[in-house]
Amino acid sequence: MALVNLNGILEDARKGHYAVPAFDVSSYDMAKAVVDVAEELNSPVIFMGLKADLTDDAFDIMSVVMGILAKKAKVDVCIHLDHANDTALIKKAIAQGYSSVMIDASTKPLEENIRITKEIVDYAHMYGVSVEAELGHVGDGIVVSSESAAQGDESGGHESAFTRVDELECFTAETKVDALAVAIGTSHGVYRGTPKLNLELMEELNNHSSIPLVMHGGSGTPEKDLLKSIELGMCKINIFSDILKGYYSGMKEFLNEAENLSMWPSVGNKHAIEEMKKVIREKYELFGAVNRNR
Repeated sequence: MALVNLNGILEDARKGHYAVPAFDVSSYDMAKAVVDVAEELNSPVIFMGLKADLTDDAFDIMSVVMGILAKKAKVDVCIHLDHANDTALIKKAIAQGYSSVMIDASTKPLEENIRITKEIVDYAHMYGVSVEAELGHVGDGIVVSSESAAQGDESGGHESAFTRVDELECFTAETKVDALAVAIGTSHGVYRGTPKLNLELMEELNNHSSIPLVMHGGSGTPEKDLLKSIELGMCKINIFSDILKGYYSGMKEFLNEAENLSMWPSVGNKHAIEEMKKVIREKYELFGAVNRNR
């Protein structure tokens, strides 16, 4: 179909009261699995490149891979840079064909977050690239710093870092950002306990927001909370750990039963990819994103 930015995909989601899953992909197999399932379900694709997982030349290589898959796809594809705080990397991604970027200055004071985000928005919009930012701060469930461990609890939620309603309207008005990641109690990575989402805050944030809202840390969040968040206006939900779990669980199951480990990679990876596709399919169906391609 076409390479698109976030705007059309998320505007439709907000109007239609569903969410689109966004998948971090760090290999051809992962990216191809997302496209295959999306085409099967007639659903739009949001690929995400994550610098922490795409080191050295891998970032450049995956830019090409995602671009080729987007060009050949039968559905709309958005190539989105996830969690970047480096202006040079953001400009590099735009030059390499990313149609959307995230600037994460959420650890900065509000005024600094606004200034940095506005600079990126002004630059990206010149090239038709959409921008996602973060207000409040979503914690990290895999790599926990001493500071976050001291401030948080086992759920990964950090109430002191929740998005504030009184800051949202000012932030979006001054930055002209296209989508906003909000902190309501989710965490990135693997939860150390069951997350406790502040759904009342989610509803209030959406009521005061003129733009689509995004959930980071969708993996491992209870389905009932995901569904309620979507009902209350969440439009994009980021997924990474869940598809990794699907892939590696499938790989482990296959290899534990294999008698001969000298096999073609296409044979050895087949079961793992199918298990990953199951997870991708489940997310599209759960979020109400099936048959949503324009």
